[in-house]
Amino acid sequence: PVESDLSIFLGLADNPIIAITGSKGKSTAASAIHYTLLSAYPDARLGGNITTSPLSFLPELKTGDPVVLELSSWQLADLAGKGLLRPRISMVTNILPDHQDRYDSMEDYVADKKLIFREQGEKDYAIFNYQDPYQSPFAAQTRAKAFFFSDSPLPADTEGAFLEGSAGWIRNADKLEQLLDEELSIPGRHNRLNLLAAGLAASLFGLPVEKIRAALKGFPSIEHRLEFFERKKGLKFYNDSAATIPEATAEALKSLKPPITLITGGTDKELDFSPLMAVIHLADSIFLLAGSASEKMKKLFDQQGIAYAGPFDNLKETLIAAVAGSQPGSSILFSPACTSFGMFLNEFDRGRKFKTLVAAL
Repeated sequence: PVESDLSIFLGLADNPIIAITGSKGKSTAASAIHYTLLSAYPDARLGGNITTSPLSFLPELKTGDPVVLELSSWQLADLAGKGLLRPRISMVTNILPDHQDRYDSMEDYVADKKLIFREQGEKDYAIFNYQDPYQSPFAAQTRAKAFFFSDSPLPADTEGAFLEGSAGWIRNADKLEQLLDEELSIPGRHNRLNLLAAGLAASLFGLPVEKIRAALKGFPSIEHRLEFFERKKGLKFYNDSAATIPEATAEALKSLKPPITLITGGTDKELDFSPLMAVIHLADSIFLLAGSASEKMKKLFDQQGIAYAGPFDNLKETLIAAVAGSQPGSSILFSPACTSFGMFLNEFDRGRKFKTLVAAL
């Protein structure tokens, strides 16, 4: 049989696992859980799809050290049928159309995501997104106790966490407590929801709500995810290279104050760009980086009479044009809405190259 670093790790480690998957938000949620756990468990670890192999810290793990694993659909598929993934807490942040160039159908993609809770038992917890239609049957498909998180108040008989206005609340066994402050360090309603889900997981792991709330208030943005990293030439620069689907770029546009200069485009994954088109008016100017998805965007922009510049053959040319074409005080948002194959190794390489180019301006 073919083994992965995750299957080897799970076969050797007996530590409590918190496992997170989802189309978007999983890195932020996993990082926020880890960040919060550190206040009570200084040796808590974070690994998986977030680019850290759990084998790298296996020799240092002590009994009881919690391990947070971010898992992609590919990684979950590699673990199918092995009986190794039995997390104490599982979480699905959301399910959106993605990787449709690699899967035969959305049903196959969703089936791989469901593997995260398949081996859980009755003493475990599973966290689901209450407003995600793909997840509506999940609670009935797991033996774990289901909890939910939501962008709006949950029904009175439903345990979990929800946003009311900008504040986050948790309901567990008829007890209602504030979990999330109205003021956070990272922008975006979608990030607020990610942190809410992370707080729910930390609470189910046993951390007191007061400690969770204090930790999440100061949680910083993570690299490549609406990452504010530079202020230069009267402009603010955001690296959102991990936005590999249109929905992610749409959320980024909704998270920033105008004026916004959007740098977008790349390789197509056979995705629907209508979620981005619905909010593209929030961008004051648009600069396209060359790629098959950019050609699809061009056609949509032309059909709707939306102005844009490009596509440009490389990121340096795109950035120089974007800087020259931005209003004073603009936020320059690099949020590609698609994948990076061809011009870059991956979205992380793409984001780092963008930051290097900005530093050289």
